[in-house]
Amino acid sequence: MQLYATLLLCTTVTISLSATDPIAPDARLKVEGRVAFTEGPAWHPSGNVYFSDIVNNRIMRRDANGVIHVFRTPSGRTNGILFDHQGRMLCCEGGGIDSNRRVTRTEANGTITVLADNLNGKKFNSPNDLAIDAKGRIYFSDPRYGDRSDMQQLDADGKVIEGVYRIDDVGKASRVISHEVARPNGIYVSADDNYLFVADNVNDGPKGVGGNRKLWRFDLNADGTIEADSRKLLFDWETDRGPDGMAMDVEGRLYVAAGFNFPNPPAESVRKYKAGIYVISPEGGLLHFIPVPADMITNCTFGDEDGKTLYITAGHKLWSIRTATRGRTGFGK
Repeated sequence: MQLYATLLLCTTVTISLSATDPIAPDARLKVEGRVAFTEGPAWHPSGNVYFSDIVNNRIMRRDANGVIHVFRTPSGRTNGILFDHQGRMLCCEGGGIDSNRRVTRTEANGTITVLADNLNGKKFNSPNDLAIDAKGRIYFSDPRYGDRSDMQQLDADGKVIEGVYRIDDVGKASRVISHEVARPNGIYVSADDNYLFVADNVNDGPKGVGGNRKLWRFDLNADGTIEADSRKLLFDWETDRGPDGMAMDVEGRLYVAAGFNFPNPPAESVRKYKAGIYVISPEGGLLHFIPVPADMITNCTFGDEDGKTLYITAGHKLWSIRTATRGRTGFGK
């Protein structure tokens, strides 16, 4: 594993290269834009990079010339963003207690279609992040951070469910994970549709201290269900800040946003894992680490015509860094 030196007071960081390094030679971390709080980056083949500004209730757009624009406001407190196979924007409108608590699709004519906002008449918690498989089925995580007083997703014993759901069509959602993950956050489907990767990040609430900070892998069936007993632990951030969003390169390596540079007591320490991108093999080996000089690193996505730019949301900024390996890009990542 190569650990890269970083200067936390600078807006650019020089990255060194090892023989198997996924980062391009002499690559430097670059600031692409600044807003209140960044999340949910998604690249579109038009050359635009979209990302969420949750605090200001906006979706932002960085154009091909590097200029930042407001794409939509209000955004329903959009968190995760993804483009489907037809190039339509999918949004998890769940970034806060006053969010719309739904998953939407923006059609080619600009109208918004609500794909799912409830299961069996009960509102979702806070749709957070989403992924899509080769058949166009959408998977999204539904945790709840902060106030938990109005959670409606409950099991037969009245226990709250922070689950993962699949959307097969408009208004047709089903739960694929109930209690197998404590608090799902980032989510990703492998290129061959064989696996569903889920970030499990419990950092507040009654189980915030000592909660899961883990990355799980589940076997994904052809019908879009998962095998609960297939759950495999890939990586554990222990008591430090756990995994958030993730991306994947064409070699199948996961790029996971996680860690803190400064502790967030009492729930999150900085004993081992600083803020950055953790490059992890599909079997769970930590291969590389890309440090990012901002706390609250939240997500990442690959983009640009050659697929060799990794866009990262962290703190108040959208960052980018060139990679040696092409990432999964285009509609549906």
